[in-house]
Parts: sequence; structure tokens; C-alpha cells
Amino acid sequence: MDITDGVLDPDNPLLARAVEGRRAVAFLGPTVDRLYGERLRRYLAAHLAPGSWRVVRIGGGEDHKTMDAVEEICAAAKAAGLDRRGVMIAVGGGVTCDLVGFAAAIYSRGVRYVKVNTTLVGQVDVGVGVKTGVNALGTKNMLGAYHPAHASINDPALLRTLPDRQIRCGLGEIAKMAIIRDADLFRALEEHPEVFRQPAPEPAWLPAAARGRGLEDYVLRTSMALMMEELRPNLREHDLARLVDFGHTFGPVVETASDYRIAHGESVAIDMAISTELARVLGLIGAEECERIVRLVAALGLPVHDPATCTPELMDRALRASWERRGRRLHLVVPDGIGSAVFVDDLEDVPPAALEEALDALAVRPGPLAVAR
Repeated sequence: MDITDGVLDPDNPLLARAVEGRRAVAFLGPTVDRLYGERLRRYLAAHLAPGSWRVVRIGGGEDHKTMDAVEEICAAAKAAGLDRRGVMIAVGGGVTCDLVGFAAAIYSRGVRYVKVNTTLVGQVDVGVGVKTGVNALGTKNMLGAYHPAHASINDPALLRTLPDRQIRCGLGEIAKMAIIRDADLFRALEEHPEVFRQPAPEPAWLPAAARGRGLEDYVLRTSMALMMEELRPNLREHDLARLVDFGHTFGPVVETASDYRIAHGESVAIDMAISTELARVLGLIGAEECERIVRLVAALGLPVHDPATCTPELMDRALRASWERRGRRLHLVVPDGIGSAVFVDDLEDVPPAALEEALDALAVRPGPLAVAR
């Protein structure tokens, strides 16, 4: 994982170094193509041999995250003459990187791919991990592969063109790591929930190593480092009890049941709120800390409840689906303090009445609801 300035400036060698002069096909969605497509083409023209590269525009959005899209990416790679030594380049957010990564994993039984992460979710979450996949059989990310990127590159300047909703979704993933791992990061978000959306002063209490680079840099680097620390010992998920699954038990069902009206970061936020209220009901976290966590999620501009999907029936179904997917162990991540979390492993430990009480507590809270597309 690299952080750089001006990743698409011809004078920046980082992306070209990752490609190593191999034949390359770069894939990007319509919005990224409009914003950065010409810069990417100029960069590749400056660093790669004529005729050895191509830029292909693919569909964007969660509803394009399908096996058909993966097959189209593979077909475009074949038409461009990509061989076993070739490189697929994904320039975009989580959907683009998931699609291109999965295509790279299965094309000619696996080719190199490189990620240039253009969204906040991509930079702090998708860009750090090694999972790729598509939605199928009515389930989010049902089909996929573990296929580590040869390089994953973050350029904070790319975040400046993001719409506010995408910034909020990325802040949801950052809040996830703060809640389960880092009380200082939680405090930074609590004091400055508008980070990445408007200039924020650098807190005087920042660790010495982080001073002078600004609050955004501290938040970005800390959340990336925490994610890498959690993933590195268990990249291929041999152990299905993972703290980073906080926000990913109820969330996938919320997202799918909404027909992706609710974005991924928003579903993570709703899940974190449900899990936190459930921890309170089960006696695993105090009411004051629970309130701080749920209030932070709402302060970031994220939903904590969605009336159409957060029903006891659907959320119970989400619990059971997670139990099946995780080897018939629930491994539900819930906070037991600010910067700390534990697992609830058995379905029997989450009685329906407790889940309903948690949902009821959130249903009456004021705050943002998921934004309709």
C-alpha cells in the first residue's frame, strides 16, 4: 500500500513502476473516466510502449457488480492481447476494484493487477484488503476470490472531487476501525465529524509522529494502518472471527434488501448502530458509551436506522445468514468500549427480544435516514 501525491502526473513513477513495462489494460467507471480519464491516458502514453496499453470504460455502481461485468472485463483484456504476464489496472472505487480484481484472479488463471483507489472507502478499506468479488444469487459478494493486488496506490488529492455522500460512506469505514480499535481516532472523529468535507484544525493532542501533516492525513493513515494490522495475520480468512467484520453482519442484508438504495458505507453505519445497541441490551457496553458511538455515526451524516429494511424479521435473517457463512459460528462483533470490541459467537446469545429492543431504540432516534438514489 502506497500513499503518493499526483499519482497520474507523468513525473510520478509509482504507477509505472508497478506495471514494470508489461502489457496493460486499465479499467475505470464513467465518473472516473470523465474526471481523470485523459490524465490516465497521458500517463500511460508517457510511460508505456505504444500499442502496449489500453483504457477501457466499464459500468459503475453496485448493480453492475455482476459476473456479466467480469466476463466483459475479461473479453476486453483478451481483445487487447493481454497475456499471462499482463497487468489489469483498476482506477476507481470499491466496485471497480472488486470487479477488476476478480477478473484478474480468473483471467488466464490469474494475472497481476494494480489498484489506484479514488474513493475514501477504497483508500481505507477495499484498497487494503485482498478480497475481490461480485454480487450473485441474491447475496452481496457471494462469488469472489482472494487475489492480492501487486500494488495499491492512494492519492489523497483524488478525494477532493468526491461527492459528499461518498465521503460520508468512507467515514463510516473509518469510524468502524475507531470504534473497535482506536479511542484516539474515535476522539478525532467525534471532535471533527466534518473531516474530509471542510478544513479542520490539527488537534493539540495528536501523537507527535502525526503532527504537522494535518488532521486528514492522521485520520487516513491511522485507519489504513489499523486495517492492515487486522488483516495481515489472516489475509485469507482461515480464522472467521475477524474484528473488521464489525458493520458487516446486518449490513449486507440491509444493502441487498434495499436494492442498493442504501450504499455500502451507509449499510455499515446502520449495522454498527444495531450491533452497538445490541451490545447495550446484552450488557456488554454501558449506556453512555453506546450513546457516544451511535451519536458519532449520526454526526458523520450517516443513517443509524432504515425503516424499510431494519425489521426484526430481516435482521434475524441476517444473523442466521452470517452464522451459516461463518462456519456456523456467529462471530458477531460488538463494541464493549470506545476502541475495543468482543465477539458474540452463538446465535442463542442473541435472543429475538434483545434484537427487537435494539432496533426499537434506533427507530425512535432523530437523525439522517439512508439517502434514496
